[in-house]
Amino acid sequence: MQIVVPVQSDERISSLDVVRGFALLGILLMNIVGFGLYGAYDNPTISGGATGANLWVWIVMHVLAEGKMRCLFSMVFGAGIILLTARSEQRGAGASTADIYYRRNLWLAAFGIPHAFLLWQGEILYSYGMCALALYPFRHVAAKKLLWIGVAMLVLIAGFNIYMAGDTQKVIREGQAAIQVEKSGSKLTDSQKEAKENWEHMRKQNLPTPEEVEKKNQKWRGSLLDVLKVRAESVWRWHSTAYYHYYNLDVFSMMFIGMALFKLGVFSAERSVKFYATMAGLGYLIGLSFNSYTANLRVSNNFDLVVSTYSYATYDIGRLSIALAHVGVLILLVKFGLMRWLTRSLAAVGQMALTNYLTHSIVCSTIFCGYGFAMYGRMERYQLYYVVAGLWVFQLIFSPIWLRHFQFGPAEWAWRSLTYWKKQPMRRSVPVALETARVA
Repeated sequence: MQIVVPVQSDERISSLDVVRGFALLGILLMNIVGFGLYGAYDNPTISGGATGANLWVWIVMHVLAEGKMRCLFSMVFGAGIILLTARSEQRGAGASTADIYYRRNLWLAAFGIPHAFLLWQGEILYSYGMCALALYPFRHVAAKKLLWIGVAMLVLIAGFNIYMAGDTQKVIREGQAAIQVEKSGSKLTDSQKEAKENWEHMRKQNLPTPEEVEKKNQKWRGSLLDVLKVRAESVWRWHSTAYYHYYNLDVFSMMFIGMALFKLGVFSAERSVKFYATMAGLGYLIGLSFNSYTANLRVSNNFDLVVSTYSYATYDIGRLSIALAHVGVLILLVKFGLMRWLTRSLAAVGQMALTNYLTHSIVCSTIFCGYGFAMYGRMERYQLYYVVAGLWVFQLIFSPIWLRHFQFGPAEWAWRSLTYWKKQPMRRSVPVALETARVA
């Protein structure tokens, strides 16, 4: 049996690295809100400002980035599943392919646990690692079937969103009715007490008062122990959800679609220029239309909770369309050799995606949490993007320089060494200049 070894530098698909790097940097556009503001991810009226530049930042991110970068990153991860297993099997690895695959993803999930509790409560490593465990048996399924599985999951998610909107409306109606009964001096029944409690819980989660927001801000700006406690509250709820929960269906669906697209040659730039131009054009036409409509709907209704929840019925149509449009543009840049300085840097960022992702968490938690500079809740929404810009510039410059001297990023080196149970060579024998992103 042939020994399984990691993918070498000259075997990488640079176009896939470019897309991964773009998605990785793009994810920070939305994660930064979670790092720096409480409760403002979907509703800017809660904190960070909801007028002027702050509102326009929310609108632009809603239309072009929110959910789209996570969608793109999940699809690229799915593509990586096919790439890893196919190359391993082509080398004659046989059953060792499964060993490497499961070890790789179990380690990823293991990395995600301390990362979530210590640095970033919204992290994705744990979820990706756990979801990937179920996808190995699908590696040989035809691309069209994988695509249909992914689309079917999106339909389920849309149905769930509609159900949740109706349930939200019911909780608000019954809870407020119970409060009115209580104000009139009447004694609440058990069902009315439950309705009141459900509404109060929902309100605190989605519509906290300024006093409640400031209380949370103080915890995030508190001592190390204070920060760990408030972060653990969020992480525990997320990590203890059912494997088949709506949140994981989001990941599963996009990974299935990513697996299909890789098999169809989309991520490896094997399709025609016309194909990518059409994908970009249609993607932006559909995505911009849907996302602009939902942005206007939310803003015009002052981010009403029920209206916002109902708007998620078309969420996946908008975000998948925009994500695919982004892919189309990126691969056209690669195919035509345009903006090579950018595609080279994006490919390097993508090759070091794990290291750069962890760097986001280290830098942002230090800036915003109490054990660092305690800036949580002290910046307006638009000001958060100064931090994003700084990290982008640094990583676009640093990643290519690092890869001239080393084969992997530090986190990638540790991950591969643990996956293959063998210390991997880190330093290049001779420093090399990063090649221009290739189409395959």
